[in-house]
Amino acid sequence: MFTIMLKAKLHMARVTHAVLNYEGSCAIDGDLLDMSGIRENEQIQIYNVENGQRFTTYAIRAEEGSKVISVNGAAAHLAAVGDRVIICSYAHYNEAELDTHQPALVYLQEGNAVSHTSHAIPVQLA
Repeated sequence: MFTIMLKAKLHMARVTHAVLNYEGSCAIDGDLLDMSGIRENEQIQIYNVENGQRFTTYAIRAEEGSKVISVNGAAAHLAAVGDRVIICSYAHYNEAELDTHQPALVYLQEGNAVSHTSHAIPVQLA
């Protein structure tokens, strides 16, 4: 049996481009892809903090160091330049992998600069 778990997250990225007439996908700064472990062409979920939209697409590599987060194609209707988004990827893990699995979490600040990284989501307090 496999369990689907969070593999990687780019938390609070800012959309820098929304390009309707593009083949599709989401272009992400190559450095952020590498840091998070999200692979080019990997399925990703995007959660728009500003408007609540949630959608599925795939990652493509933008120029390293560019800080680009470009929501392209039909998804450009769901995110505007300046919107804060959370970008997640998930993977299937077998029972033996679950005990040691830790997601790669990359937290971003203004300008899509990395604030910090982690492997554990903080406990939510009541």
